[in-house]
Amino acid sequence: MLDSKLLVIKVGSNVLTQDNGFPDLLRMEKLAAQIHELTSKGKKVVLVSSGAVAFGRKSIPLPEKLNPVIKKQIWASTGQIRLINQYRELFQNHNQDVAQILVTKEDFRDRKHFLNMKNCIQALLQQGILPIINENDTVTITELMFTDNDELASLTAAMINADTMVLLTNVDGIFTGNPSEPGSKLIEKVASSMPEVSSYISASKSAFGRGGMLTKYAMAKKSAELGIQVIIANGKRDNVLGEFADKTLRCTWFEPQKAKHSTKKWLAHGEQYYKGEVTINEGARASLYSEVIRSLLPVGIIAVEGDFSKGDILLIKDEKGQKIGLGRAEYASKLASDRIGQKNQKPLIHYDYLYIFDHE
Repeated sequence: MLDSKLLVIKVGSNVLTQDNGFPDLLRMEKLAAQIHELTSKGKKVVLVSSGAVAFGRKSIPLPEKLNPVIKKQIWASTGQIRLINQYRELFQNHNQDVAQILVTKEDFRDRKHFLNMKNCIQALLQQGILPIINENDTVTITELMFTDNDELASLTAAMINADTMVLLTNVDGIFTGNPSEPGSKLIEKVASSMPEVSSYISASKSAFGRGGMLTKYAMAKKSAELGIQVIIANGKRDNVLGEFADKTLRCTWFEPQKAKHSTKKWLAHGEQYYKGEVTINEGARASLYSEVIRSLLPVGIIAVEGDFSKGDILLIKDEKGQKIGLGRAEYASKLASDRIGQKNQKPLIHYDYLYIFDHE
């Protein structure tokens, strides 16, 4: 486990929720004290927290027959107030100011929104204020919901160039089978050179959250590939963050690869929300995979799909339909379509805004 200076800590619904579905205030109190301990040692922390629905459920009883989506929106919107007030009260005991940031996936898709959000979080951290981030469930439509807060934490860690991401769940990490089975062993380290371990993971989702361990694994692996060390640990352990700081924590640790440029980190998550697709010929494919860094020129493009504007994220595919990478459009789809196959044209995707997947 490496030293950390800038951390994103994600606390899942199952950590903050009791078996009856109501908030676990004692757990929140312990986590707030541990986060304060980290910040008092000079570490900067961003907290991604679930729990709004649990607070709403506790406070506002709703009819059983009510539409489940409406019910969740009501609980999320009313519970978010109670959640953030609870955090404010707990951190106030440690003289720690907090800020609330509610986001949607659209905020990460748009580069201007993305940079605005990044600047806001960095300004809060510089002033010693703890940002607490959650998804804005009230306005998010299903197609643009985060898989769960693991995805939100992963996007946030990439956005602010965090060196560490801690995902707190209700088990010690990833096991070689179902964690409840006696023969299952904890996988303590996932190195970049290791074979795929996702086959071990149970696909079941948690009782109160949207995602499961497969989502955690996927987001942890992607973050580690971008140069962020990731810890999946049991948030119900009484001193989980203290043990993390002491490097004695029982957990699954993902070894980080060499850190990527911040723009590449933004693009790496763009597979979830690209606006258009570009199909390239074999020559362009070979050029993008060569050791010399190159932009994507119209001469190597054979098809353009989708209605996109300058600044939108594009998915790059080869003639066989294999996904090659992601990039930011330098101009809109109409101009891109007009320039297909033409020489001596401005790049559709500049190499500074190009992220190539590791196929070769």
